[in-house]
Amino acid sequence: MTASPPESERQAPQRPVPRRAPPLALLCLAAFAAAADPLPPAPGATVVTVTPAGESGTEPAIAVNPRDPRQVVAAAPRFAAYSEDGGRSFTAVRLAADDAPSFGDVSLTFDDRGRAYLGFLSIERNGLPGYWGHGPGANGIYVRRSADGGRHWDEAPVAIKAWRGDETGIALEDMPRLWADTGARSPHRGNLYAAWIEWQLTQSVILYSRSVDGGASWSTPQRISTRAGLPRDDNGAVVGPIGTVAPDGTQYVVWNEGLNITLAVSRDGGRSFAPSHPVVDVAAPYFGGAGSIPGLSRAMGFPQVGVDPHGRAVYVCWSDFRHGDVDVFVARSGDGGRHFGAPVRVNDDSLHDGADQFLQWMAVDPTDGAIYVQFYDRREDPTGHRTRVSLARSTDGGRTFRNYAWSPEAFSGDTAFLGDYEWLTAYGGRVYGVWTENAPPGYAATPRAAGGARTPTVVRVGTADFRAPR
Repeated sequence: MTASPPESERQAPQRPVPRRAPPLALLCLAAFAAAADPLPPAPGATVVTVTPAGESGTEPAIAVNPRDPRQVVAAAPRFAAYSEDGGRSFTAVRLAADDAPSFGDVSLTFDDRGRAYLGFLSIERNGLPGYWGHGPGANGIYVRRSADGGRHWDEAPVAIKAWRGDETGIALEDMPRLWADTGARSPHRGNLYAAWIEWQLTQSVILYSRSVDGGASWSTPQRISTRAGLPRDDNGAVVGPIGTVAPDGTQYVVWNEGLNITLAVSRDGGRSFAPSHPVVDVAAPYFGGAGSIPGLSRAMGFPQVGVDPHGRAVYVCWSDFRHGDVDVFVARSGDGGRHFGAPVRVNDDSLHDGADQFLQWMAVDPTDGAIYVQFYDRREDPTGHRTRVSLARSTDGGRTFRNYAWSPEAFSGDTAFLGDYEWLTAYGGRVYGVWTENAPPGYAATPRAAGGARTPTVVRVGTADFRAPR
């Protein structure tokens, strides 16, 4: 807010004024600069590129093996990368041929036996742009398994739900997410779970399936969204489903539903769910059009959900523009998701400074309950284009967060597609994040990977180590 002019200026503007206030633009820039002091580096931070030469990757996922935390797997459409040294180095593995149908929206999880699972969608023909449930062709949700930490993957994927393309009432399946029950005390230990969006001609719904045999087969999909969303891939649809499991086996699944985050809870291993219900009011999850982030065609504020190791607290994380620029938030429930407290702002730059923090991802360390949130961060650039990746950590149940710099240098997302999400996981005080950046100048992408006029992108994995010094 601009300060009122001195009384001498208001009453006698013809008099010379010995001192003049700096222009408002300079005041804003000065405030921005003060808010953009460099963040401390994340402890033990390393960042490596995992994209195979010539590829252009986006919308990646990452997972760590709780039975052997040295094994870390990252994946993006058409390729995966495995690490056997805690994320310090990776070896890429191709997952799909160049002429394979559209392959995307990957997610990763490890089960209680240390096997890795990759969920993805395959689309041979989409519906109309945005209105995907109108006339799609063959498509489906699939899972592949690796028994050796990501070195090798089953050749034949298992379908959770698939369409041939000629059925009456065909729909389009989208945005699958996998998670697993690895809790030592859970009666459902070993189960695998999946949720995704189904775009129908008249509505959008959240579907869910489970596997009790290590991913060899999956239950008939059931609808868990009590209310349906609009049928178009935009604000008003049901979007961004993801779940987690408490130590006692209780499942919490969240998604965006209009201007709220909605929660569905299962206490019987996914056989049934209580009616889904809104838990947190948010702004629109799609930032596009007049509300877009500079240089990006769109960005999403889809939620994540986590639980502490004792099952006493449930957390949801999202981003929205309630403060003008886009910020990241976490809210906490102490009663099993029935009620959530006021949102806590995760990014610690000045309020209303015009800097966007977006495409966040949250992970809760199952060993000590620390909460980590990763996000793209533009606080260092007054023009709002240059981007870094930051990491926030809370050790007091989400009441406060400390921010750290993670990526070593800024990049510009202009003319690139950074995707609709990034990913984060944590175990034993070590944190593993994966994200997309513009490829470096001179990067030679294959014609298929270049994507026409879009700037090629690469997938990078960051690690940080918050373990106490020995």
